Amino acid sequence: MHETESNEKLRIDKWLWVARFYKTRSLAVDAIESGKVTLGGVNIKPAKTVGIGDLLLIRFGPYHHEIEVLALSNKRGPAPVAQTLYRETATSLARCAAQAAEIKAQDVSFRFKGRPTKKDRREIAKFRSHERG
Repeated sequence: MHETESNEKLRIDKWLWVARFYKTRSLAVDAIESGKVTLGGVNIKPAKTVGIGDLLLIRFGPYHHEIEVLALSNKRGPAPVAQTLYRETATSLARCAAQAAEIKAQDVSFRFKGRPTKKDRREIAKFRSHERG
């Protein structure tokens, strides 16, 4: 992977794409513009430059990843190489693990597994008839 000089900077939308946080640069731009990516706790624009040592906060659904930029690169490469461009902070890893355990522990019986069965349809019809009258 072609890395840039240590004193150079790179557009944040391109870095997020190269580091494989987003599948396309346009998805990275959309995330930045919607406030899902912040640099040092401040909302930014896609053209903002990122340098080595910067702290990014990236939100994916309920998860908030705090990322430290370790290297810059102009070329998108394989995932193992892209993972060398950043490091997630220890507090962020612990917080995400706790959130994942909490979500897994929640009761998921309310979720449907597909189309209702004949028994389910009868119970729905019974519920609706009691609701009306």
